[in-house]
Amino acid sequence: MSLLTPAVDRPSRTRRAVPRVELRSLDTLWFQVAGTVCNLACSHCFISCSPTNRTHEFLSLETVKQHLDEATRLGVKEYYFTGGEPFLHPDMEAILEATLEVGPATVLTNGLLLDPQRCARLAAMAERSEYSFDLRLSMDGYDAATNDPIRGTGTFERIMEGARNAHAAGVNPVLTVTEVHSENSTPAGRDRFFDLLRELGIEHPRLKILPVFQLGAQAERRGAYESWQRLAAGDVDDGSWEHLQCSSCRMVTDQGVWVCPILVNEPEGRMGETLADTLDSFPLGHPACWTCHVHGVSCKT
Repeated sequence: MSLLTPAVDRPSRTRRAVPRVELRSLDTLWFQVAGTVCNLACSHCFISCSPTNRTHEFLSLETVKQHLDEATRLGVKEYYFTGGEPFLHPDMEAILEATLEVGPATVLTNGLLLDPQRCARLAAMAERSEYSFDLRLSMDGYDAATNDPIRGTGTFERIMEGARNAHAAGVNPVLTVTEVHSENSTPAGRDRFFDLLRELGIEHPRLKILPVFQLGAQAERRGAYESWQRLAAGDVDDGSWEHLQCSSCRMVTDQGVWVCPILVNEPEGRMGETLADTLDSFPLGHPACWTCHVHGVSCKT
């Protein structure tokens, strides 16, 4: 059975028109700042990032600044940076400096490159800004036995070291965990992750749980979506899809602007070259849209 199969009978539906989500307001802008280049090759990565995956390349500092200028004019309220691994980017800290001049910034990282010196610089940068700064550290198990088979040998201890360095510098990291292990999202599982952070001396631990998407490496690992895992107009009572993040976000890559952080490897997810090209509605025809709806997914912190 797919990890995304809900505890309900599988619907037998005839083919219906694909619903569309309107862009209510462009509140959140994502940057695939490191492309698909990563120092890990996690077995559940929905865009199959790895040290050798060049499907998407790094975004230049100049390109990021151009999109920041347009985003400011369009009223974007917050900015997220992902990859790949963002801190592989040689200009990542300069990119964050530019971003924190115009709005809040969050970096999604595996934590392996968060040495004490970098964390001190990030904390100083956050202190200088009027806007908030967050680090989200990805982990998939509450010990090496559950995490390392997904992320790689030795990664659990290195992630914990990154979290320890961030906390010591004054940055409270958000631990981001997927449901690659079903117990991760249970009350007992959540408590174990909270306890991990408390062991580092973090008095107010923060945890975000996300479902897995049956794309990329995860599809190879556990199988792709079932044919019935698609959205239809009748799946919401009021006909509104504003609960989906794509009603208020877009994603910048080196190849243009995409509807959301999930579909960057899907050709139908690309909407244009600039943010202005992407202000139209979007058809919710991809099965990953089903995951966002059924699980109430928001990639935001």
